[in-house]
Parts: sequence; C-alpha cells; structure tokens
Amino acid sequence: MIRAFLVVVVTFAYVLILGPLVLIYAAISGNSDPVYRIGTLGARMALWLAGARLEIHGLDQIPRDRPVVFMANHQSNCDPPALLAVLPPVLVLVKKEFFRVPIVGRGMVVCGFIPVDRRNREQALEAVEKGVQALKAGKSFLVYPEGTRSPDGRLQRFKKGVFVMAIKAGAPIVPISVSGSNKIMPKGKFVIRPGRVRTTFHEPVATEGSANEDRQLIIDRVRQAILAGLEKDEWPVEQ
Repeated sequence: MIRAFLVVVVTFAYVLILGPLVLIYAAISGNSDPVYRIGTLGARMALWLAGARLEIHGLDQIPRDRPVVFMANHQSNCDPPALLAVLPPVLVLVKKEFFRVPIVGRGMVVCGFIPVDRRNREQALEAVEKGVQALKAGKSFLVYPEGTRSPDGRLQRFKKGVFVMAIKAGAPIVPISVSGSNKIMPKGKFVIRPGRVRTTFHEPVATEGSANEDRQLIIDRVRQAILAGLEKDEWPVEQ
C-alpha cells in the first residue's frame, strides 16, 4: 500500500506541475506533440516507481510504413503505461469517464484520444467511425478488445467494435500479449507489487480487402496470437 500511495502522489504531482504548462503551449502553438511526450515520460516514471520491469519481445513485428491497430489483452491499470512506453505514437479509445479527470482528460482531448461510452451503443458506433477516419488519416491506435480489465488476469471474450474499425479502415492488426501485470496491480485492490511485465508483439493480422463477414475469422486469429504469449494461468477457464 505504501508503494501504491507513493506512485499516486508522485504521478499526481508530475501531472499537476507539468500538465498545465504543456497544455498552454499546445493551445498557443497548435502542437500537441509535447503533451504526448510528457505523458509517455510520466508513464515510464510511474512504472519505475512501481518496480515494474518491462520485458519486450517482437518489436520488429510492427509495420513502419502504415497505420496499424495494436490490440492487447487488458490485465490491470499497469498495461497502458507499459504499452505507451514502448509503442510508436498512437491514439487510444478510452472510457469516457477518464476524460473527466482534471488536466489528464484535457491532455487526452488535445492528443486526439477518442472517448467511448460502452453503455451507449450509438455513441460507441460513433467512436468506431471516428477511429476509422483517424486510421485513414494515418494515425495508429491502441485498443483493448476485451473492453475492460480482466478481474483475475485471465483473457476475456472480445468485443467486436474494434475489429469493425480495423476492417473498415483496412488497417493491419498487431496482436499484443501482456503477461504478469495482474500480479503488479490486481483489479479492485489499492496495492502495487514489484514484478515483471512481459509484452509480446505478434505477426500482424491483415484486414485489407476483408468484409464484415470475415470478422469472426480475424477475431479468432488475433485471439490465438494473444493466447500464445500468455501463461496458462492467464488463459480463459474454458481453454
């Protein structure tokens, strides 16, 4: 609990001091890059304070010549900073409640992150369409096909919306296995334990030329890739 308190206090101070400065700069210059950089630096700092050791495999799988959709399993709140610390610049589909957080929420707006209301189907479809347009404009995305954190670290069922987004844009999907983060920050507990987060990038799954009827095949391929990088105690119970 002491470590968790330390991470929260230091991260909050970091955001409170630097956040307004880069937001003002972005408003004056129209350049959001410093906001994103400060955010990723804060993510690395939080990981260091948490004692999270990153083990990364397969970075060579990332296409460098076109926008992609990075799809990762979601074990804990440790996942976003662990991924943003190593990914190239990306947009993120984020639960709308996070946009209400002072400074952080404004920073996400400035960076082009897209809010999602999972309880409002119409708004969720609108978010997907915004994602399609951003992909076509050359922006890559980080998404979590499970839609929310796993309660026990095991892979959950996938939602279909993010796959529709990738198919409509014709963007390749890079499956990412995140293993071990549930042990660092278990869902529902105010505790942070030092440990290792193993992140594995898998071979891209093509969507170009695919139709909505091909969605389940693509979902299955992405799911099997992510499963391949997880420990057995992180597999779904039905496996």
